[in-house]
Amino acid sequence: MKIGIVSNLYPPNERGGAELVAQRVADELYARGHDVFVLTTEPFTGFSSFVPRLRERHLERVYRFCPINLYSPYHKGSVPFLIKIIWHLLDLWSPHARSVMKNLLETERPDVMITHNLKGIGVGIVRAIQQKEIPHVHTLHDLQLSIPSGLLICGQEKQFIHTSFLRLWYEWVVKKVMGKPNLVLSPSAFLATYYQDRGFFRESTVRVLPNPMPKNMAPLRSRRMPGPARFVYAGQLEPHKGILHLLRSIQMLDVPFELHIAGDGSLADEIAEFAKRDVRIRYHGFIPLNHLARWLAVADAVVVPSLCYENSPTIIYESFAIGVPVIASRIGGIPELISEGENGWLVEPGNENAWAQKLTHVATHQDECWEKTEAIRETAKQFALEHYVTVLEKELERVVDDYKSNRKI
Repeated sequence: MKIGIVSNLYPPNERGGAELVAQRVADELYARGHDVFVLTTEPFTGFSSFVPRLRERHLERVYRFCPINLYSPYHKGSVPFLIKIIWHLLDLWSPHARSVMKNLLETERPDVMITHNLKGIGVGIVRAIQQKEIPHVHTLHDLQLSIPSGLLICGQEKQFIHTSFLRLWYEWVVKKVMGKPNLVLSPSAFLATYYQDRGFFRESTVRVLPNPMPKNMAPLRSRRMPGPARFVYAGQLEPHKGILHLLRSIQMLDVPFELHIAGDGSLADEIAEFAKRDVRIRYHGFIPLNHLARWLAVADAVVVPSLCYENSPTIIYESFAIGVPVIASRIGGIPELISEGENGWLVEPGNENAWAQKLTHVATHQDECWEKTEAIRETAKQFALEHYVTVLEKELERVVDDYKSNRKI
């Protein structure tokens, strides 16, 4: 089967877990004998970057281009609110990206297209796919189709920006642009329900399929190293990820500990300064997954203190693959992954006292954390990449067969 994949970002230019999921799935589909190509973005490097070019042929073929807009998805720094609005409008209709997609479809002629996050590459790309009458599968990762920023912060649900006419108008336009995907995959029941409650995908088949873990996560945990309690935070260094609340919470601990922080973002400099003042906090910057795995392997627990409505954080899957329990916020789709006391613990988002209490509990029950290693790894097998792609293959075959049957009618 020839399968096309669209993702706004794609490794090595990833910012979060969605891009890693897209690559893992593409690699596994290729390994199973499918003909796979990917369309994604690249930074602006001159007018030639507006034209898609085949950049990689290692496994799947990867086409990269810079969508025409006011700034690229790789832009860092603040942008005036009005400019952001115009950017989102251009991204919705995205005539340039639609033209790129149309031409690529004519060249590649795929049997089915899978789209992931589209913000920054052009939501209107799905128009080109559906107008070409190619079976379309969309994979949800966050709230971007409902909220332009993709972020809904706990306690801010009733703010004007989320209840205004503009928000309703934006959703109405996105519904029109997204059309009717043949299949919508959601990593969490939370996200599927969220969109369906807001009127999305009423004529599409929606299926919950948890994200896949990376293959062959190593090294494995054996015995605990002597020393203080070790916690690991790995992710974006942004306010909505709750990292500042975590730092304040961990200062309340009266037991020895180390907090290892890996990631990058707007708070990177602040985190680095914080680490200079407190030797118990180690800031490592961005760490590739293979190196991160070594830190996870010696951690007593991984912390996910998000304040925003998360879908299905990749770091949780990566932790489970090694056998590390997770302390995480009780928000969004996270509770679907955490079994209290078995593979982790849930804490109210932003409640610094509650976080301090749970961190203290784990720090004083280190042996219990390590005794759970094999059980966590065993239950994590349900999230194996091989299982995910096996289910996905069956769904793709069904979608393509249904499309062919409908064309014959």
